[in-house]
Amino acid sequence: MSLEKITHPLEPARKRSYDDACAAAHALDLVGERWALLVMRELMLGPKRFTDLRATLPGISANVLTQRLEGLEAAGIAVRRELPPPAASRVYELTDWGYEAEPIFQALGRWAARSPLHDPTLAFSTNSLILSLRTMFCAENAKSFSARIGLRIGFESFQAVVDNGVMTITRGRNDDDEAILQGDARSIAAVIYGGVPLEALEAAGAVKASGDRSILTRFFSLFPLPPKALAPDGAAS
Repeated sequence: MSLEKITHPLEPARKRSYDDACAAAHALDLVGERWALLVMRELMLGPKRFTDLRATLPGISANVLTQRLEGLEAAGIAVRRELPPPAASRVYELTDWGYEAEPIFQALGRWAARSPLHDPTLAFSTNSLILSLRTMFCAENAKSFSARIGLRIGFESFQAVVDNGVMTITRGRNDDDEAILQGDARSIAAVIYGGVPLEALEAAGAVKASGDRSILTRFFSLFPLPPKALAPDGAAS
C-alpha cells in the first residue's frame, strides 16, 4: 500500500517546507526559521511576556518575534495564556512537547562549543547561562562533592544543588545556599568558562561572591569545555 500525504489543519500556515519525510527535515520545517530556536531557548526555563522575550533577544524585531511565536503555537510547541489578576498579562510558554527539546539544545551546545569560530564575547542571556551549565556539567568532576550554590543573575535567582555527581538547577531564592555568586550572565560565564579570576571581576564590580569561596572554586571546575575542532586552515584553535 502506498503512503499518501495526509492534509493537516496547520499546513496552510507553513510557508516553506523541505517536502522530505525524514523526521529531522520535519523538525527544520517546525523550528528552522531564523530566531525560532532562540525563542524556544528563552522559554525553556518557564513562561515569559512578549516584552521579556524582546529584552533577552535584542536583535529580533517585534514583527519577527510575533511571527515566530505564532509559528511555534501553530506547531503545538508553545502556547500563550493570560495570567490572572493582579498580573493580568499575557505570557508565552512551551508545551510539554516543547520542553522535551532541551536535550536538542544540549547536543547542539556541546557540538558548537568545539567550533573554532565561536565568539564567547557576544551577548549571553540568563537562559543561555543556565542551559549551558546543565549542558557542560561533568558528573565525573562532581563525585564526592555536595553543595548548594545560589546564582543571582540580574533580577533572577536560581539554586544549583550538586550531590555526588548529580546537579539540578531550579529557579528561586533559597535560605540554605552555602555560597552565592551574583552578577550578569556574561561575567559569570567569564569566571566559569573563560578562566577569568573571580577576584579580578570582583575588583571590577562585575560579580559579587559570598559564603564559602572554596565551594565556588570547586563549582567552577564542574563545567569543562570540550577541545576545539580544527580551524579551517587545519590548525587547532
